[in-house]
Amino acid sequence: MLLKNGHLIDPATRTAAPRDIRITNGIITELAQNLVPQNEEEILDLSGLTVAPGLVDTHVHFRDPGLTYKENIHTGSLAAAKGGFTSVICMANTKPTVDSVDTLKDILERAQKENIHIYQTASVSYGLNGEKMTDFDALANAGACGFTDDGIPLLDAVFCYQAMQKAAALHMPISLHEEDKAFITNNGINAGKTAEKLNVIGSPAIAEEVMVARDCMLALQSGAAVVIQHISSANSVELVRTAKKLGADIHAEATPHHFTLTEEALLKHGTLAKMNPPLRTEKDRLAIIAGLKDSTIDLIATDHAPHSTEEKAKPLTEAPSGITGLETSLGLGITFLVKEGHLTLMELLEKMTCNPAMLYRLPGGVIQVNAPADFVVFDPDEIWTVTDFASKSSNSPFKGSELYGKIHYTICGGKIVYRG
Repeated sequence: MLLKNGHLIDPATRTAAPRDIRITNGIITELAQNLVPQNEEEILDLSGLTVAPGLVDTHVHFRDPGLTYKENIHTGSLAAAKGGFTSVICMANTKPTVDSVDTLKDILERAQKENIHIYQTASVSYGLNGEKMTDFDALANAGACGFTDDGIPLLDAVFCYQAMQKAAALHMPISLHEEDKAFITNNGINAGKTAEKLNVIGSPAIAEEVMVARDCMLALQSGAAVVIQHISSANSVELVRTAKKLGADIHAEATPHHFTLTEEALLKHGTLAKMNPPLRTEKDRLAIIAGLKDSTIDLIATDHAPHSTEEKAKPLTEAPSGITGLETSLGLGITFLVKEGHLTLMELLEKMTCNPAMLYRLPGGVIQVNAPADFVVFDPDEIWTVTDFASKSSNSPFKGSELYGKIHYTICGGKIVYRG
């Protein structure tokens, strides 16, 4: 295949220029202007379109095994491709938990049949109980790309520190769900003005902040590559900023919903705006954007969390937290970060391509000769409407929204896996 006349943006090499791209057997073999077609290769004219590395998401839930009425590996991969993602990292809180080599291998074997790259984390503790550490060595050898008990916090500081030490010895990331449940009555709803209006007791930011403060120091002491998942609080952002200055190998994820919405979205969207950690205040939202701008936050991750319509129809305090995110992530980033002048397109894509790929040591995330032919092709100035979802679920407060950044193609391994 020959990609002609596209405008290449590659954060890994800081390239922003017109380029043709030749693909042979799923690999980039030539990068130059005015490449001449050879033999019978397929030509894709990308005039007026931007070509970037395929997006990489460090935090998705495909609900497989065990909760496949919400999503499965296949529908999750379709949603990813539609959103421009060619690589995703699945969380370990499935049923059963990914705490054994057998479960891990089953997922990875089935994932190989899909058209995108699907990576799998393993859990830190057996059964997500935070008490007994899984066999990190065996799980790493079987193909786990990192470790996390996402959805459940590691409340025992000594256990968390020991897990960090083990992850550090294996040179693998450990990612943490930061939430001290002692502070929380109802999670998924910020303890603030909106909760008062709705007459519910919510989840205060301090529940996240005390855990982030602890784990920043544990990260500094252990030397582990530690990821603070779905950061939601201004104080948490400042804690990560300080830990980085102290020399900790610490990273943070921002979700599109946390940099676009505040707690007031609950008044309009109800349970579709309920997520954990919750949407917080405008001050928190702006702090997250500032953290993205100065690279305190170096990852944009969706926390793609599909739920059934029936589950989200339950009362606010009973409905599950989370929204689908893969299909709207790039559009929300362009619309709310790039178009509003907070980030350049290069800076946005850096947090969605090369940064996550480098942290998890994944192939891809870069456009250069001999790299995988994984691309997202889009028009950053073209408006599109969020309507149908490729995901099995459609629990999103962004339904009906008009966003910039229409995706025209997702190409993975040299094959067109989505055409918009």
